[in-house]
Amino acid sequence: MLKKRELQDSQALYDLMMHPDVFPFVRQKAYSYEEFLFLTKQTIEAEERGELISRTILDEWGSPIGTINLFDIQDKAGFLGTWLGKPYHGKGYNQIAKDAFFAELFYELDIETIFMRVKKVNIRSTKAVEKLPYVTLANETRKHLLDELNEAAGGDIYNLFEVSKDLYTLHTMRCGHFTEEDHLKEA
Repeated sequence: MLKKRELQDSQALYDLMMHPDVFPFVRQKAYSYEEFLFLTKQTIEAEERGELISRTILDEWGSPIGTINLFDIQDKAGFLGTWLGKPYHGKGYNQIAKDAFFAELFYELDIETIFMRVKKVNIRSTKAVEKLPYVTLANETRKHLLDELNEAAGGDIYNLFEVSKDLYTLHTMRCGHFTEEDHLKEA
């Protein structure tokens, strides 16, 4: 379902990223295939330095369909960035990827907090985040951080959501941990 980023997946990912329903919401925008290759190489190097964590999302046949990332890692916290190619929207892959990535972050890589900044105009992402029972709206509890994000963006652009390791762990203990196969059956 997830694998470390590799240059060999770049063409497939670039083609998916360029869709007009996907591109505006991608954090690391590339306007050419060569630029996408360069950004992917930089991403791999940044992960080696501990600045971010990035994975390629795969479908059940092992084909690349998007990426999931934790950016700006600092003090055991970072910002989630996820995108899926348009043909894979609404098919359950986002939830499967988040479950696998969150488990890796919290239980293997010692991350304590995952933040999600979501543009208020991105209705699809807002609805997806609000469905997650272990997510809390952090606009008030992390107001200073939200203010920094919005100030840097030049206006009231974002909502801020938070996933704590404790809340995620409580959710997985209460509901049990799903396997990829369980999620794919639901999709």
